[in-house]
This record gives sequence, C-alpha cells and structure tokens, in this order.
Amino acid sequence: MAIDFEMTSQQRKLKYDMREFAHEVVAPCAERGDASPDPQDAFLAMKPAFESAHKLGLPTSFLPKKYGGGGLKNVDFLIAAEELCAVDPGFATTVLVNGLALMPLTWYGSEAQCERWIGQATKSGKSDYLAGWVVSERGGTANFDHPSPNAGIQLVADFDAANEEYVLNGEKHWPCNSGGWDLKGADTNLCVVRTDRTKGGKGGLSALLVDRGTAGITYEVIDKVGHRTCQNVTMTFKNARVPLENLLAEGDGDLLINRNFTWSGPVASIASVGVARAAFEFALNWSKTFTGGGSTPIINHQGVGNLLAEIAGKIEAARYMSWKAAHYMDKYDSEGQALGGMSKTFSGELMQQVVFDCMRVVGVNAVDKKFPMERYYREALIFPLYDAGNLAMQRRKVWGVMADVAYTHDIYADCDPIEFKKSMEGFGLGNRSS
Repeated sequence: MAIDFEMTSQQRKLKYDMREFAHEVVAPCAERGDASPDPQDAFLAMKPAFESAHKLGLPTSFLPKKYGGGGLKNVDFLIAAEELCAVDPGFATTVLVNGLALMPLTWYGSEAQCERWIGQATKSGKSDYLAGWVVSERGGTANFDHPSPNAGIQLVADFDAANEEYVLNGEKHWPCNSGGWDLKGADTNLCVVRTDRTKGGKGGLSALLVDRGTAGITYEVIDKVGHRTCQNVTMTFKNARVPLENLLAEGDGDLLINRNFTWSGPVASIASVGVARAAFEFALNWSKTFTGGGSTPIINHQGVGNLLAEIAGKIEAARYMSWKAAHYMDKYDSEGQALGGMSKTFSGELMQQVVFDCMRVVGVNAVDKKFPMERYYREALIFPLYDAGNLAMQRRKVWGVMADVAYTHDIYADCDPIEFKKSMEGFGLGNRSS
C-alpha cells in the first residue's frame, strides 16, 4: 500500500537520538537563555548547543550532499525538528534559518554560487557558522508582490555599473540570525531587495548575498515574548556595497520568497506540534496525579478526559499534515506552495489552541513560572505570526493557487504537481498586474 505512516528503523533512531540531544544538550542552554532579560544574551546562551549540533551535521543536514550537506529529506528533518521544538523552538528556528538563507541557492543560484556559499557553510570547519534570511521590513512585508514599486519591499539596491556593485539603502526588521553571535553580522545574509525602482513586486525584486564584514550595516536586537533563544534584529543599510556576483533570482525575488516560505511551512508546522506535544505530556501527567482537592486524580473526571482526548487527536492530525506537506516537498523540490501554506496555517493556529487547552487542564497552576506551561504558551503565540504570517502571506499563497484554472481538490490527494506562477501572486491587492 502506497500510503504508509510507519517510520523506518533509521527514522526511529533519528527521532530518539534527537530527543536525547534535545534533552541533554539543548534544554540546559535553553533554560538559561529563556530566563535571561537580555535578548542577545539569550541567543548567546545557545551557542554551545549550536556547536554541538554542528558536530552532528544538523545545521547543514538539509543541504545537498554534492555541496557538502547532509542531503536529509524534508520528512526526516521534520522528525528531528519535532524533538528539538518540544524542548526549545527558538533553537530549532536558528537551525532552520540556516536553510532559509542557503536553500534558495539550490533553486536560483549558479553552480559557482552554490559551491562558494553552501561550501562555506559545509566545508569551512566553523562550528558556529550562521546564515541569515533577510526579507521582513518594519513597514510590513505581506504585500511584497504589490504592483506598486512604492509598496512592499523597500530595501533598495541601486546598481553602480562603474564598480559592478549594488548599493543598498533601507531597513530590514525581524530577520533571524542576521546579527551573528557578536552583532557584527552573520557569516552571510540572503537579502531580498528591490533592484528596480520602476517595477512592482512581480518584477522589481531580487536577492543578494551579503557577506559578514560588509561596511554600512548596523544591527539592533529585538526583545520578544517567545522564541527568546533565537535572534531577531533590525538591520539598517547605509550605502552598503555588494558585488554583482552576489546577485541571484534577478527579477524573481517574489518567487524566491514564496518558494522559501513553502519549504519552511511544514517545519513551522511541526514546530507547533512539538510545543503542543510537550504541553500535552505535562498536562496528561498532571491530570494523573493532581486531585484538585478531590478524592481522585482529575483524569477520572469526564470533562478532563474528554478534553485530553480531543487534544491528543488534534496533535496527531497536525503531525500527519506536516508529514504530508514535507513528503510533497521532497517529491517536487519544495514546489508545493499551497500545501505548505495550508500545513503552516492549520497547524500553527490549531496547536496554539491546544496549548491553551492544556493550560485549562492544569488550571491556575499553569501560570506559575516554576512550571513549564507559561513558557509553552509564550512559544505557541509565535506560530501564527512568524514564517510569513498566517493572516496574509501564507493564506494569500494558498488563495492564489486555488484560483488558478489548473487547481483541483484532487491535486494533493493524488500527489500530482502544480506549477506555481507569477499569475498566482497579488491576490487581495486590487490590480494584480506587475
């Protein structure tokens, strides 16, 4: 039978090896990091865990073997990511963003660019190599594909033909990893920029690889309520110069954004499952010992038992949808824009409710900071908001695919391909022409 949810022996080993790593190595660092009032210190607390993860090949596990990566399939990476996120989703985000920054090279970069930048990550021997994904802006990024050149992405890259360089001016808000361990920049940052001031989002955007040490860039750390152990910054560009050879996806920055957030969709989805699973395990164990002042543990009460049963079912549903989306990404090289968006929005919002329902089981003790439930709640707040945001970018992507004449409800059930085109962008923005 083609439909099979049973793990292979290798996948089961990966799961339990990663669970051990998460509890033994990540958890102590994450406990210190989350408790730190300084956001950069919270990030730095994770550096020993990151270096240990590098020895396992985790930060480059999803990159192609031909460039020195692990060649791990998306489904396998999800199995590992769930275990990390059940302990600390912030750390898992740091690892994931290395992929968000480098995976686009495999789709839009030249062979020389892949050899150079992916090779730096996989072959340099640096155990703390960081790559940043730089797309979000303070004015908002949801309308990146807007037909007006004055909307969406406004980090402008003007070409200096005499020196064969792009000159960058503007600001990015929320990029992850981009400040690096020392706030002097990640080893490389993949920046989506406006290379044509006259075109809208469907033709005016491109991507530039900005290396560490590039002059004219400053970094300011953002303090967050959740995912405190990963770093988000505001990047300010003032006449920062980047060589022409660092350009990729010229005029197709919009497609790069959509495909990248498609690749990350199932990972964000399984991240929410990991946090919800951790909350459920705590609530279930609590219900088996806590009496609430009665004569028997509260799991013996119908209301609690029914709620726990519902919670368990929702977690299973979200996990399998994540696996389905990842399997489709493996089959079609991350061209599953609608399914990735469906997975991310469905799971992120459902698991946020699941975590709150777990808190209802625990009761008022859930907000006592000596227990982990308040942290699970803070982490769960992030999932509908990050990774392209559920309300706008992710759902608009699904909308655009569904509106196309080629879309049918059987596409994903039959695991058939559907090409993502620029005509699928711009929905909800009025005039959708470029």
